[in-house]
Amino acid sequence: MARRKITSGQTVCIITLWGILCYMLLTYSKTINFYTVFVIVASAVTVFVPIYKSRRKQ
Repeated sequence: MARRKITSGQTVCIITLWGILCYMLLTYSKTINFYTVFVIVASAVTVFVPIYKSRRKQ
């Protein structure tokens, strides 16, 4: 089964939503510790690797 390409509009929407969620996590957390930073880095890898793979093929 072939994957569909991620369009530019979808890429902007995904990155914007990820940025808003990270902002909310940093703003509403009482302390910024290793776990908070780890969650942000892990979510960045989860979000940006598929986008990179999709854009690299274009």
